[in-house]
Amino acid sequence: MRLRNATLLALLLQAPLFAQEYFPPADSAGGWRTLTGAAQIRSTAGMDLQKLDWAFEYASRTSQHGGLLVARHGYLVYEKYYGRGNREALPAMASVGKAYTSIACGIMLAEKHDQIPAGLETKVFTEKYLPEAFPLSDPRKAEIKLGHLLTMASGMHGEGGNPGFVNFEPSVKLDPVPRSDQPPDQDLSALRTPMWCGPGDGYSYTSQSPHVASIVLRHLVGMEMQQYIDEKLARPMGWGKWGYALHRGDRTLPHTPGGADTAIRSTDVLRFCYLILHKGRWGKQQLVPAAYIELAGKPSPYQKHAPFSLMFEVNQDGHVAGAPRDTFFKSGGGGYGVVVIPSLDLVIYKMAGSEISQDYKYDGSRDNWKPAARSQFSDGPIGTDDGLRRTIEMVVAAAVQ
Repeated sequence: MRLRNATLLALLLQAPLFAQEYFPPADSAGGWRTLTGAAQIRSTAGMDLQKLDWAFEYASRTSQHGGLLVARHGYLVYEKYYGRGNREALPAMASVGKAYTSIACGIMLAEKHDQIPAGLETKVFTEKYLPEAFPLSDPRKAEIKLGHLLTMASGMHGEGGNPGFVNFEPSVKLDPVPRSDQPPDQDLSALRTPMWCGPGDGYSYTSQSPHVASIVLRHLVGMEMQQYIDEKLARPMGWGKWGYALHRGDRTLPHTPGGADTAIRSTDVLRFCYLILHKGRWGKQQLVPAAYIELAGKPSPYQKHAPFSLMFEVNQDGHVAGAPRDTFFKSGGGGYGVVVIPSLDLVIYKMAGSEISQDYKYDGSRDNWKPAARSQFSDGPIGTDDGLRRTIEMVVAAAVQ
């Protein structure tokens, strides 16, 4: 028996560190564990450093400022920035904020189950959940479920000129809603968004949909969503300084925007991805229901018209050809993206933007940057979503074992 125990101990000591459970401490307490040199990165994390450099070089051609962070097997294997990109930056991450709204709603559904027992099936345009929506601007809104809101299947008009998709085809051309038709009030603007189809009958991307979900959350938890995320995620996980970009020109938004603009340090964004990779668990705490994370990473019954589920784009149909089918991610205007790939034990944060304010030194090297052409055969710049998807494929290609 003594020999058997000694043999077992020897095997455990030889086991790779990634086989042991690991959650990175706060940066103020040492932060992510890292690896040194290409050989160690390959042997321990199974990543090719040269290929990660190629992915970074490509990413740097998609935006003026930014960075690329990759964690695999619990190691921060790559962290590099360009322009004003920096670990201490707090950039407004555009629509990546929608992913945080979704995860906050997942926490709320478990915590406030008694108040919203039907969960995602709940029809929320009622006096109980959205009293300020009455009288309804369209009777069809009475049939909108929370699941519709969180999958862009509410039937509400897409922002800008986003088309309406039916059965994965852009079937309806939607003209932008005139500004004169939009109430100046942040919440009313979302609640009175015109309908272009019935709930569940199509997909059109709009920031108003997750903002309505955030209003429901605000009512049920009794605080702003930013406070809720701080209490339920930021503090337990040890984030540093963070917040939301609340300024719009000369006005400040009265409420946390459900559709955009989280502003979080890069290594903490990666922690958010790592939390999702671990199905909502952080150390011994189950911060987000695992069942909700499962739903977010696969096609949704609420959204049958696009590869989009609970504010994440899902790759089960293989539209990102160079990535595993279990990849799911959220992009943001300017080229931001958070990515989770369970089968590879891999998470990615792509920082990208044209405006990143900073209180750290910047050498001005990207002040005259111009967008790179998509290819030698095209003058058009690399698109926001295309840039993220190609970066995902290049990072995946760097996973050698």
